[in-house]
Amino acid sequence: MESIIIHPKSKKQREALQNFLEAFNIPFEPSPYNPEFVAKIKESEQQIKDGKSTKIKTKEELKAFLNAL
Repeated sequence: MESIIIHPKSKKQREALQNFLEAFNIPFEPSPYNPEFVAKIKESEQQIKDGKSTKIKTKEELKAFLNAL
């Protein structure tokens, strides 16, 4: 049998899916994201909102950016 990965967009959807799976006795494994990973993503999103990011549009810009590291 194959697995299906489902990405609920809200707590309400997650709970409904979990109730459905339990009602039909379908085994499942909740897999939360690592909290450190989530914190890094949120920090990066805030940096983008604050304008602390670099936009790279061409291969030349990418090469220059990488060479400067």
